[in-house]
Amino acid sequence: MENFKDMPATAIKIHLYCRVALAIDKRIKVLITRIHTSKPILALSIGFVASIITIASVHSAELSNVSLINVQVSTNSARSDIANPPLPNGPSNEFHPARLAFDTTGEHGWGPGRPWWRIDWPEAEMHFLQGLTRYTAINSAADSVHLELSDDSIFDYPWLFAQQAGRWKLDDASAHRLGEYLLRGGFMLADDIHGPAAWDTFAAAMRRALPDSRIEDIEPGDSVINILYDLDNRVQIPGRRHIISNDGRGNVEVQMPFRPHKWKGIKDTSGRWIVAINYNMDMGDSWEHADDPFYPLDMTSLGYQLGINYIIYALTH
Repeated sequence: MENFKDMPATAIKIHLYCRVALAIDKRIKVLITRIHTSKPILALSIGFVASIITIASVHSAELSNVSLINVQVSTNSARSDIANPPLPNGPSNEFHPARLAFDTTGEHGWGPGRPWWRIDWPEAEMHFLQGLTRYTAINSAADSVHLELSDDSIFDYPWLFAQQAGRWKLDDASAHRLGEYLLRGGFMLADDIHGPAAWDTFAAAMRRALPDSRIEDIEPGDSVINILYDLDNRVQIPGRRHIISNDGRGNVEVQMPFRPHKWKGIKDTSGRWIVAINYNMDMGDSWEHADDPFYPLDMTSLGYQLGINYIIYALTH
């Protein structure tokens, strides 16, 4: 992986890699052109003008068989709660997601056994990224890296996962860096934000990060959630702890603490979604508990399809 970040803005190097794939699931053959640029934006974000997508339909029966994979965990970080710091040579694969590490406000503290920012790690990434590799032709890493906004390596990872962002504490420098990251081509998925208090915390930070932008609803037909899978059934994705009963025959009782659920996001000045927000939903749990027979299969399927849509949108826009 070349380091484009330090090259002059006017020095543009283009690498073309073309592959042809047959996309299943109502898709056709597409010619893929991958372009890398040294312009001071995220190397991979512009790099993926289009993504090779060979998708087989995500059947619930298949998703139930997703299993854990072995991941080498590094602990070479000054911050004790970061288990996977960025790699010395940059991303290991064409797609290498980053999970945002952040401090929390004093009243929030830690989640059950883990810091809130990595509450579903490592199971969520290990399940979902294995599924991404299985159901698409995207060359994906097996796990996320853990990054703080102050780390310059963040510009090498154009897809950022922020979980429990309603608990984050961002100072002005961090908020400014987040805005810079997004406006230079990055995409952030914010998940697991519940209730008005958490929403206010999250939204206030985003206003500081992107003062000229606004949070808006993602409409049902918008491409960010329909670019590959047509997700007409916009069901509230529950956390594992909110499932009261599941008889295995489709009869599931869920008690979510807050309603309604919303798909929201932020666009840049060109109308491209640069932030996607799952409000009053827990998509991370649908990945984390993909191998849990008590967690509803249709929720895992929806969580996988939604996540794949977010990734493909981010890499093709």
